[in-house]
Amino acid sequence: MKILLVEDNERVAQFVLNGLKEGGHVVDHADNGRDGLFMATTETYDVLVLDRLLPGGIDGLAIIEALRRTGSKVPILILSALAEVDDKIRGLRAGGDDYLTKPFAFGELAARLEALVRRAQGSESETSLAVADLRMDLLARKVTRAGKTIQLQPREFALLEFLMRHAGQVVTRTMLLENVWNYHFDPQTNVIDVIISKLRQKIDSQFHPPLLHTLRGVGYRLDQDA
Repeated sequence: MKILLVEDNERVAQFVLNGLKEGGHVVDHADNGRDGLFMATTETYDVLVLDRLLPGGIDGLAIIEALRRTGSKVPILILSALAEVDDKIRGLRAGGDDYLTKPFAFGELAARLEALVRRAQGSESETSLAVADLRMDLLARKVTRAGKTIQLQPREFALLEFLMRHAGQVVTRTMLLENVWNYHFDPQTNVIDVIISKLRQKIDSQFHPPLLHTLRGVGYRLDQDA
């Protein structure tokens, strides 16, 4: 999943960021309402996590209301220390889809985000991806090829998910850095080559035909045609 977290509390933000990234998700973070609204309206996300009280002259409810006025249906989880029933009602009536109060368990946050995305996708068929005999269950976070389970690390899973969502298309290093590693510049690292190599070993070495292709000087493509 690609997630936007708008949270000004540094400790809470780092706790959530670490947990989500360890789970293989791509996460952008804004620590004020103005930046949060800008990112929410200029980028595409699977789900948003918003604090209610934010600096920058725009609070969480204002972000939600602005998004809903544009017709955006992106799922939104409100994460707030405001725990009164009236606070929850205001948040949900403003257009929030769920409301979780602080303090919270990370496992519950992750489960609620998965439920929101599952609900937004609307059908079971949209919770899985397939390319040839390669299958990915997005909810169970399980990958199989020819019926055989393939164990992937979180970053490998995120990389494969992006490639499968763009199956048949050329995916550049810049696209991978921005969408899987959340880098908006090239840090001159071989991290992509390393993970691609590991991924190819897992999904192609024991199967035919190969699915993961390198286009030298261009990028990568996932499909069953050489």
